[in-house]
Amino acid sequence: MNSKLKKRLGGIGLGLGVLALAGVALAQAPAFFRIGTGGTAGTYYPIGGLIANAISAPPQLVSTAVASNGSVANVNAIVGGAAESGFVQADVAFWAFSGTGVYEGKPKVAELRSIANLYPESVHLVVRKASNVKSVADLKGKKVSLDEPGSGTLLNAKAILAAFGVTEKDITAEYLKPNQAAEKMKDGSVDAFFFTGGYPAAAISELASTGSGIDILPITGAPAEKLAKESPFFAADEIPAGTYKDVGAVKTVAVGAHWVTSSKVSADTVYAATKGLWSDKARAALDAGHAKGKAIQKATALSGLQGVPLHPGAEKFYKEAGLLK
Repeated sequence: MNSKLKKRLGGIGLGLGVLALAGVALAQAPAFFRIGTGGTAGTYYPIGGLIANAISAPPQLVSTAVASNGSVANVNAIVGGAAESGFVQADVAFWAFSGTGVYEGKPKVAELRSIANLYPESVHLVVRKASNVKSVADLKGKKVSLDEPGSGTLLNAKAILAAFGVTEKDITAEYLKPNQAAEKMKDGSVDAFFFTGGYPAAAISELASTGSGIDILPITGAPAEKLAKESPFFAADEIPAGTYKDVGAVKTVAVGAHWVTSSKVSADTVYAATKGLWSDKARAALDAGHAKGKAIQKATALSGLQGVPLHPGAEKFYKEAGLLK
């Protein structure tokens, strides 16, 4: 073989070697999968951290939990590419996908896709014991925080107040995160605040233990029943006695917390994330890491997801797991 031919063959071999290495690099390029959660004092954030840690399998899948303003903000982040997925209240997810409710008149978020139903989020209406507020109607004339813009809590708070005949004009409304509202409640500059999330919520636990005492108002009776008829996402719920210091059992309403993503995220990535969520590793982390983690069960993974279609990657996993035909 002459030296010219050797050189050419060597060059081809080198080229093939480079291509092969590029193939390996491409195959191992990590899929980043951010999870939009909520404020650090709520429930979405710690649950998101537990799930992100459990599903991460570098270099194939790298997942992180990102603090946010909540449900609406997470939908916006998914659409804007600032997050690949997020936790969203069932009602907000449905409204976004269908262009109804708070999304009336806005473009439908047609790319939204479901991964799993996680757990029920209870509406907490927290009041200072000293404020002598015993019902939702008693909030008239009081300083009430409805949570921050972009949160599902704010939407729930408005709907609940309206059902009980209270408008935003009847109260002095504040728009604070639960930890900020709790701080203001300690010094008496806020009388009550709403929080929709899994119990126990860190901000409320801390306030119940260190403040001058709290009550959580019941959301029951005809107004609550009317609410459930108008919005099928609300279900009757109860916060058990002793969840918060010196607070008895409270009848309230709850909405489902859903994990959603975009149709633009690859099926392989979402399949890996879904499989990771229902792995033994995630099960152990959720059971040990947060009181609400135990409520995240494969048996209820598909509950209440009718409003937003499953992502094909999630669908593939549930078919393999025998939860879907």
